[in-house]
Amino acid sequence: MNFLVIISDEHRKDAMGCAGHPIVKTPNLDALAARGTMFTSAYTPSPMCVPTRAALATGEWVHTTSHWDSATPYAGHPRSWMRQLRDTGREVVSIGKLHFRSAEDDNGFSQEILPMHVVGGIGWAVGLLRENPPAYDSAAELAGDVGTGSSTYTDYDLDITAASEAWLTDPKRHDAPWAAFVSLVSPHYPLTCPEEWYDLYDPADMDLPVGYGHGLPDHAELQNIASFFNYDDYFDEQKMREAKAAYYGLTSFMDDCVGRILTALTQSGQAENTVIVYVSDHGDMMGDQGFWTKQVMYEASAGVPMILAGPGIPNGKQVSTCTNLTDIAATARDVCGVPDDAGNADQPGVSLIDLATAPDDPNRTGFSEYHDGGSKTGSFMVRWNKWKYVYYVGHDPQLFDLASDPNEQTNRATDSVNDPEVQAALVEGERRLREICDPEEVNARAFEDQRKKIAELGGEEACRTAFVFNHTPTPSEQEKQREGSAL
Repeated sequence: MNFLVIISDEHRKDAMGCAGHPIVKTPNLDALAARGTMFTSAYTPSPMCVPTRAALATGEWVHTTSHWDSATPYAGHPRSWMRQLRDTGREVVSIGKLHFRSAEDDNGFSQEILPMHVVGGIGWAVGLLRENPPAYDSAAELAGDVGTGSSTYTDYDLDITAASEAWLTDPKRHDAPWAAFVSLVSPHYPLTCPEEWYDLYDPADMDLPVGYGHGLPDHAELQNIASFFNYDDYFDEQKMREAKAAYYGLTSFMDDCVGRILTALTQSGQAENTVIVYVSDHGDMMGDQGFWTKQVMYEASAGVPMILAGPGIPNGKQVSTCTNLTDIAATARDVCGVPDDAGNADQPGVSLIDLATAPDDPNRTGFSEYHDGGSKTGSFMVRWNKWKYVYYVGHDPQLFDLASDPNEQTNRATDSVNDPEVQAALVEGERRLREICDPEEVNARAFEDQRKKIAELGGEEACRTAFVFNHTPTPSEQEKQREGSAL
């Protein structure tokens, strides 16, 4: 079997036709779900790009490997599942965004095509300054970029798509089994959308964000994050509608790129012996409850789309068992017949093939954590059955009943005194969390590691002034910046 992972960036789990969205057009992902299995309770290890991509590569939780934030990128250790596959002699290629430290590290690939890594091998150093955060001066860019046209990101996605088509249709792919990690950037901001895709959506027809006009949730840490990432300050209703049209347009643009890649696979004659996984690294709040982009534990941010298709995978099935991007490592080894390293016996992942073919398991715990920019304390999410429990070190928790409140507008933790079922769920949520980690210990360790990193980079002032950006430049942009610096 071949193994193909297609990952997008910032695609919220509900923004697909196959997920029941009434507006978004994703015919290619819908077709993939129709011939495969969709996991409806899939989560990111962390609602931020860099720590999530380290967890995806290693199959380990963020708190296990200490890739806490956007300035602590994956650098080849622990060994990735890509390297495990490659070390058995299999060709393993990446095409597109990786967000690791550098192509000079052994990330596990036979070849990295058009790789995007963090800026300067360091990343977003501002995110380290959680104890003494500066003003986030780039927040206005999100609204300012809304409109039609191409961007460096959509241009980059077209290059990634063309490179994927060329690689998949090369006759050499028939010589031996392979694995490929194709990583698109859309629908990640900037919310500048090519006109043909923007024109699919009328801003006047856009759905309003969850809780629109009702202000932020009544929670100290969430209000703190929103005050740092104050994107919402720059959106009136018309700009919000235009932003949603652009986001949906970028999602359809990304879906078209996925369709081209899957068509190339089919035309190459390899679709019948290739297992395909489609995921995103995290979601996007898109104005829900006053938040934009990610960083929080609501479903639109911490949830991810996840589709599995290929030989032996049930067609048109939906699985409600909680899954995670950390399951991809186990899936890769399962598909490719590669044993796990002896030191990884306690990895949390399970093969998605096993989960797709088994009865739904409401007892499996979903998990995510956040220790990056804008936060003043660690946040931890666990999900099981209908319950979602969010633990904030030093603050009150949140508890949501996703069966009766899928938009997470009622924090049930506030009425625990009067409801035995809620009391039991709060106890069970904390028990499940502490089975995975000690949140106080993890929180203290994250802050200590970040203090050390700040010192390594030259102190707080250096972190405030070096590598300040709103989204990572593409490889061509980074090259131009390096050439400019050299001059």
